[in-house]
Amino acid sequence: MGVAAVLVVGSVRPTASGSQWLNYPTGGVPRTATGQPRLDAPAPRTSDGKPDFSGLWDIEHNRGCPPDGCADMNVGYEFVNIGWSLKGGLPYLPWAAALAKKRTEDLRKEDPTSFCLPIGLVRLHTMALLKKIVQVPGLLVILNEHNASYRQIFTDGRPLPDDPNPSWVGYSSGTWEGDTLVVQSAGFRDGLWLDANGSPLTDAARITERFRRPRFGKLEIDVTVDDLKAYSAPWTVRLNQFIALDTDLIDYICNENEQDIPHLVGK
Repeated sequence: MGVAAVLVVGSVRPTASGSQWLNYPTGGVPRTATGQPRLDAPAPRTSDGKPDFSGLWDIEHNRGCPPDGCADMNVGYEFVNIGWSLKGGLPYLPWAAALAKKRTEDLRKEDPTSFCLPIGLVRLHTMALLKKIVQVPGLLVILNEHNASYRQIFTDGRPLPDDPNPSWVGYSSGTWEGDTLVVQSAGFRDGLWLDANGSPLTDAARITERFRRPRFGKLEIDVTVDDLKAYSAPWTVRLNQFIALDTDLIDYICNENEQDIPHLVGK
């Protein structure tokens, strides 16, 4: 129920035929002789030979729903606990471990998502809503269904700002290492949550993402969090994303018909 509390907000993806181009065929999809999408085909490339990450992407639905169904959306394990796949879990410092424990025991009633606040780049990767990547020379843009928000990753060689205004998603600059786009991000607001368990991120954090597209239908993002104010060592998790075809983004605005806050419970 704690997870459901942070999620039952916003609008639900409709299934009506034709609305918002939800059934419009995606162009440029490699297909078999019978017309089926070839998701294992090689990744497309840009004019300069780099992998093209452009497309509409969904999370890895690795958690499933309980027998009585999902309250709103089918979130993955990483949304609930970003460190679930790490042996021994996240390397919290004592204060961060105590804070995450308290937030979980309080049924996550102070989760920024419950109050329709923006979320950081890690949670945007794990939120069970679609995101669209648009890749052009010098820039990669991620458009998120969640609160109709965006993120810019500059690939024009610019350094990170020295004294940035603290940001929900930070400031991001990427460079290529072969077919991998390595993105460095910093300048985060203090107090962000990394998952529904309340794992903290501080303003001292630096996040490195390594984007790869091993085949047409899959995107791999290795996320390394280096935040020595909250964790005893940097840690890395892999987030898998999968192409979403013949559909498009729909606004998911948390404040629209938000009815959770008066019903939140906790200690």
